[in-house]
Amino acid sequence: MRVLFATFAEKTHFIGMAPLGWALRTAGHDVRVASQPELAGIIADTGLTAVPVGRDHLLSQVLQWTRRLGPDQAPGFDLMENRPEVLTWDHLRRGYRDVLLPLWWKVINESMIDDLTEFCLSWRPDLVIWEPLTFAAPIAARACGAAHGRLPFALDLTARMRGHYLRVMGEQPPQERDDVLARWLGARVARFGGEFAEELAVGQFTIDYLPPSLRLDVDVRHVPMRYVPYNGRAIVPGWLRVPPERPRVCLSLGTSATDRLGAYAVSVQDLLDGLAELDVEVVATLPAGQRAGLGRVPDNARIVGYTPLHDLMPTCAAMINHGGAGTVLTALASGVPQLVVPHHMFDEPLLARRLAEAEAGVTIEPAEVSGDSVRKQVLRLLDDPSMGAGARALREEMSAMPSPNEIVRELEELAHGPREAAGQTTLTSGV
Repeated sequence: MRVLFATFAEKTHFIGMAPLGWALRTAGHDVRVASQPELAGIIADTGLTAVPVGRDHLLSQVLQWTRRLGPDQAPGFDLMENRPEVLTWDHLRRGYRDVLLPLWWKVINESMIDDLTEFCLSWRPDLVIWEPLTFAAPIAARACGAAHGRLPFALDLTARMRGHYLRVMGEQPPQERDDVLARWLGARVARFGGEFAEELAVGQFTIDYLPPSLRLDVDVRHVPMRYVPYNGRAIVPGWLRVPPERPRVCLSLGTSATDRLGAYAVSVQDLLDGLAELDVEVVATLPAGQRAGLGRVPDNARIVGYTPLHDLMPTCAAMINHGGAGTVLTALASGVPQLVVPHHMFDEPLLARRLAEAEAGVTIEPAEVSGDSVRKQVLRLLDDPSMGAGARALREEMSAMPSPNEIVRELEELAHGPREAAGQTTLTSGV
């Protein structure tokens, strides 16, 4: 079986796909990963085969532009919104038409649709597994006759919001039912002889590695898969092989904030100062630019560069992070309670709240961060037994989920069942 993974060029969205790619490869299947050229080296570092397609996207520039405009002028639409009184038809249609379509979907996908489709028409994958914002992938899968499913990198906000949109649109008079996403995808797939179907928006199935207590209730066919921590190419440093003498607290605020937006949402210096008087060892993983900006390093802090979190987490008693799904789940895989200071990118605030509701962590809004607030919450993580118990409960939920290797058989069946049932055939190239 030929399996194609497809994602726009964003490392944190791709990296969670790698363990499943390995599982399929070691099961004897031919695996490729298609993305824009910027991601090719990172894909190759995982040991999987990269296929560069299209041109690099400009999402970083768009995000920086909207940040410069400020909250009063920048067009906004919150995918985390779930209140019916807010999700009116005007709000949803305006959000899809004026924000998601021009500032996200088109920016990410338009430069890769034709090239990705041409590759699929020549390589002929049996199965395409795609990142949920990479709509170029289901278009290409539809064109070549492949089955396809999504692998979300975080909470499945896109499917939940799509459900809200369809529900509210169905309540409108027929002449008012403007399906912005269907119109755009329909026009793109029509170039290859196809027409819009809802599977182009949410896939034929969804592989989800969120544990049940954190997962959103969305109307898709779920294929649960255990999250396997993987942080990319790594070397374990010597200091990490020595057990800590005091409780170890990891501080890691992710890579997307600095790579894409140039800064964290909070001051690392303030966080370190707030922990300076605690009888703990703080390990702060910081890129070189952030390390250089520190004015002082407390005696109980170790400042390091890139460190594999899947090796660091088993040595930690608590963690401070930004709420990125990969970081949160890597900590939970070791049963580590967390203080989340969300950067307000995509799902981070909602994931932080759900973690707190599961009593596996606490959260502080960036505007409310101070040395005192951070110190109090870290002490709570270390001293309150319920925090550790909640984190361990989520670890057990994750452990009970099938591994990537264990879902390979189901994916083999899905690669043929949905396609044959729907009578799906290869479409004609219109490139």
